Amino acid sequence: MALSRSNTILKYIVEYFIKKAQPVGSQTLIDEYKLPYSSATIRNEMLALEKNGYIEKTHSSSGRVPSSKGYRYYCENLRDGTVKEELKNSIQTILDQKIKSVEEVIKASCEILSHMTNLVTVVMGPDEHEERLASIQMVQISQNSITAVFVTDKGYVENKTFIVPDNISAKDIISCVSLLNERLTGTPIVELVEKTEALKPILNDYIVDHDLVYQALLETFMRFASDRLSLYGRDELFTHEEYKNDVEKLEQVFKLLNNQALLKEVKKEIKEDESGKLIRIGDIGENPDVSMVTAKIKLGEDEESAIALLGPTRIDYDQALSALDYIAQTLSEYFNNIKKGGGGQGDA
Repeated sequence: MALSRSNTILKYIVEYFIKKAQPVGSQTLIDEYKLPYSSATIRNEMLALEKNGYIEKTHSSSGRVPSSKGYRYYCENLRDGTVKEELKNSIQTILDQKIKSVEEVIKASCEILSHMTNLVTVVMGPDEHEERLASIQMVQISQNSITAVFVTDKGYVENKTFIVPDNISAKDIISCVSLLNERLTGTPIVELVEKTEALKPILNDYIVDHDLVYQALLETFMRFASDRLSLYGRDELFTHEEYKNDVEKLEQVFKLLNNQALLKEVKKEIKEDESGKLIRIGDIGENPDVSMVTAKIKLGEDEESAIALLGPTRIDYDQALSALDYIAQTLSEYFNNIKKGGGGQGDA
């Protein structure tokens, strides 16, 4: 369906500003996009768009820039929705590797997503109230080092490697953890810290100097119990014009990324949204110059995670939303297939 003249002009204003970070004038639109309209006609349309709140006039020139309302309208009505083949091929390569760990698949996918969009990727894991410990496994790496592997019933993994003092037997540690594995398996993640503390006296029956094992378990379970938020691609922010010469603005974004309470609110908002998609433009916390687009990932029938892309308000919304939608749909299908006993998309 062909766009109206007004929509065509708004689409190009948004896309030019995203690409060049420069206010847009009528002559720029004619030169850049070969529009078949006169300069006067385009100016009249721009005045109407400004009056309706879709674009704004800057103080430095006669050009216009998109407003938050304009960006949102573009996201919902004007973007092309094309997914780059490079992204599709990169994600398929990950899935073809037959990696079964939820954590590994999501991590690899998010690293690709950040690299191709030049945005920070935020992963918001399943609700910790709905997750339980599946197993604790001990792997002896050498005579004096052991790695403990903790796995939840949602497929998430935490590793803790520690050095075993000479006065402690690695076999004793393995036996001790075997007992705890029996006592803790099936425990809700939110209860692990409290239950581990209650089991502390039992450790003394196996290892006199048991603080090493106790602290390793406690630290890991505390990470499990906290909101599962992972960040990828922080360095990509340095590629944006907004942050190259404005250290203070960049610091504000990093501060936002470290705001666990705020990200927890976003996570709750995503969970309650029936569409599974969330677009926030310039309204994240107290930072008016940051945008976030988010999509849910179905890890199973009743299990959800979410991936968000975050950057300046002048992000490439078409590329970001298209890539995010593709990855969310592809990973949801992949994990659903795994849960049903299949081998992922790569087995087709």
